[in-house]
Amino acid sequence: MARAIMIQGTGSNVGKSIIVAGLARAYTRRGLSVRPFKPQNMSNNAAVTVDGGEIGRAQALQARAAGVMPHTDMNPVLLKPQSSTGAQIVVQGQVRGVQEAGDFGARKDALMPFVLESFERITRQCDLVLVEGAGSPAETNLRARDIANMGFASQTGVPVLLMGDIDRGGVIAQIVGTRAVLSDADNGMIKGFSINKFRGDVRLFDKGRDDICTRTGWPCLGVIPWFPQAHRLPAEDVADLPARARSGGSGLRIVVPHLPRISNFDDLDPLAAEPSVDLSIVPPDQPLPADADVVMLIGSKATLADLAALKAAGWDIDIAAHLRRGGHVLGLCGGYQMLGRSVSDPDGLEGTPGTATGLGHLDVDTVLTPRKTLTISKGSHLASGAPLNGYEIHMGRTTGPDCARPWLSLDGIPQGAASVSGQVQGCYLHGIFSSDAFRAAWMAQFGKTARIAHDQLVEETLDRLADHLETHLDLDLLLQLADEPAGAFAR
Repeated sequence: MARAIMIQGTGSNVGKSIIVAGLARAYTRRGLSVRPFKPQNMSNNAAVTVDGGEIGRAQALQARAAGVMPHTDMNPVLLKPQSSTGAQIVVQGQVRGVQEAGDFGARKDALMPFVLESFERITRQCDLVLVEGAGSPAETNLRARDIANMGFASQTGVPVLLMGDIDRGGVIAQIVGTRAVLSDADNGMIKGFSINKFRGDVRLFDKGRDDICTRTGWPCLGVIPWFPQAHRLPAEDVADLPARARSGGSGLRIVVPHLPRISNFDDLDPLAAEPSVDLSIVPPDQPLPADADVVMLIGSKATLADLAALKAAGWDIDIAAHLRRGGHVLGLCGGYQMLGRSVSDPDGLEGTPGTATGLGHLDVDTVLTPRKTLTISKGSHLASGAPLNGYEIHMGRTTGPDCARPWLSLDGIPQGAASVSGQVQGCYLHGIFSSDAFRAAWMAQFGKTARIAHDQLVEETLDRLADHLETHLDLDLLLQLADEPAGAFAR
């Protein structure tokens, strides 16, 4: 059985996911067989796995860092928010229904057997398991039924490294305060701490680091400076969405409306990395820029709700004006559904059953269906013949006359829809812009040249991240702290 170590944070978005990815690459380069694991995740940025399920995007990146294919056991419980209080529950890669937050909180410990089952399988495949917590263990109101942080660590005997985020301020209070509110037993699981996202000379924090050591009794494994290339790696937290924006000056102007339930926004990353692209994320209180070349509607976890939000922001009017000026619109997945004449939810999969009028720029209609499509596909861009890879992750079926104008071919089957003018296109495939040849062909339509090799950029960034952690985190001590899980797993 593998040894394991768990990275918990003093709060959300402290950098746990990126740190685990860097550790996975660093220990893999040392010759260890490594697997990532996150008991419970909450994200609408998901990835399709080789075993036909879905997991959080961060765990897919961590698997890539470890040189292995993503598998549903790496993230056995995934919550995908689709309203302010409710979420779709995905267990071991498959949808198990929708629950309100209160109901889930009262019953989530029933999911622990699935978590432990997946964790046991993972531990039998490798030398080291890097476990990522969720949120903060200091949320004492959630401790009784916790499966994501100390509830998992205490049941499996996996030691914990606690990580604080100095960039948001108050890092001493973050770590010392966490120790103050945890039980003695939970504090005993924590074997050390680290500080992430330090800007400037790390020596300036020596006294702060030593004060934390004195107040907690925990050793510091390192103060990690800010890693400026982090935006080049796929993110899963919507708080990271603004970092996807990039100004390219006189480049191809792409604007993306920031809808409330936006998902799979890593579709934007390869475009944002291109020097000749100017990518803007537009908040709801601003109009879509009139000088845009392309308006891109990307994925949504709640198509009907986001369609209503788009109209409430007045963006439907902006999109119509954009098309009259000769602009282009591209819809991916949920964005594709919104571009049609109607979106129907007869089974109430997203809330109250009903039908909404779409934007009407594609002559297609969508019906949301209970069965979720989860596929990894290869294909080509019909106009150029450029090869591409991608994946589908959606609930819905789209049909109509504009489907007779496909613009992609997947496994030999025509896919997607286009308007008569060709200004509007839509498809269900995510990840297509990661394919260099397709991205180059798509940008060439607008007279722009693609210059990056995206996969190479991601790999180089993971290597730089591993180098960064080798320099600033005591990886030898962290590996010594890792231990075999204790006892038999409860079922």
